[in-house]
Amino acid sequence: MKSSVRMFYDETNFADRKPSWMDTEQRVILNVGGIRHETFSHVLKKIPATRLSRLTPQLGNYDPMLNEYFFDRHPGVFSMILNYYRTGKLHYPTNVCGPLFEEELEFWGLDANQVEPCCWMTYTQHRDTQDTLAVIESLDLDGDPPTQEEIAKKFGWEEDYFSGTMSHWQRLKPRVWALFDEPWSSQYARGISFISVVFILASTMSFILKTDPSFQIPDIDVFYSIRLVDGETGFKNYHKTIGTDKPLTSVHPYFFYVDLICNIWFSIELFIRSFFCPSFHKFVRSPLTIIDVVSTGAFFFESLLHAILIQTGSLVTLDFLSMICVLRLFKLTQHFSGLKILIQTFKASAQELILLVFFVLLAIVIFAALVYYAERSQDNKENQFTSIPLGLWWLVR
Repeated sequence: MKSSVRMFYDETNFADRKPSWMDTEQRVILNVGGIRHETFSHVLKKIPATRLSRLTPQLGNYDPMLNEYFFDRHPGVFSMILNYYRTGKLHYPTNVCGPLFEEELEFWGLDANQVEPCCWMTYTQHRDTQDTLAVIESLDLDGDPPTQEEIAKKFGWEEDYFSGTMSHWQRLKPRVWALFDEPWSSQYARGISFISVVFILASTMSFILKTDPSFQIPDIDVFYSIRLVDGETGFKNYHKTIGTDKPLTSVHPYFFYVDLICNIWFSIELFIRSFFCPSFHKFVRSPLTIIDVVSTGAFFFESLLHAILIQTGSLVTLDFLSMICVLRLFKLTQHFSGLKILIQTFKASAQELILLVFFVLLAIVIFAALVYYAERSQDNKENQFTSIPLGLWWLVR
């Protein structure tokens, strides 16, 4: 009885093991970076036209002694790739860099667009990071200066450079442009950059200080009074009285001369940079160029109208144009690479900053509504929160 039971048990085990013996010939051993992975050949053929779907013993990376294929690639990424063959879903490993994952996918012949939607946002973040780093690396002041070939390529003179037919103008133009646009290129460029920064700060300080009452002078009015001395002879005695009207003040004239000198420098600098720029169309479309043109043009336009409309009511409106010169502070980014890096940092974190501002605004609206209805629920004649906008203003302050 026991022997029959044992025989039945062995036959049952034999029947269970038979399919695994039949699949032994289809088993494939992959050694990737020292880690062995086992799968079946029909699994690797699920994705055709890839490196793993074309494995044959004739390949150079096949080891007949160990009966395995060896690939000196990243083992962590390969586990996700092999799982893609098994399940048909490609996930992104969070413990590796995005460019490394793309490089591994390219080696195995897979398409990066097949990454699952749950991993797509995490996977594509490195592309924005690479763009930001590329801009930051271009601001590296410790790097080697550009070669003549790079300069010729920047100005579109590659053919003349390789043919050796560059004219004197083509050699002079990049040098002058570097003096006014690349402060780190030479000591002379640093000097010009220092002068530009001084004029920018002087123009801004002039705009700020001219509004201070201590730097303004009151308007002086001259009053004439006539008194009769002798009615028979008709002689008249004229008395002149000088008075000041304190409520009406004007800017000290020295500020005008400071602004005039600064804007003359800005005009000269703008003309030189526009004349020696590599591409005039790109230069005109630059935000810094637009700010410079608008700020300089506003000063001369305002000065012209002040000369025509002396002491008229429209002067108050015209003084508003001088606020545009504050935008010239953005030109400091041209002279300080740290400001450029800071701007790129804000651009790279724009989505997070917008989300933060959204939650701050949401909290302000909620608490403004709460304080409005809380004060309204009681009879208070001195209630200052008569509307939700007043509650918003109270929270913002």
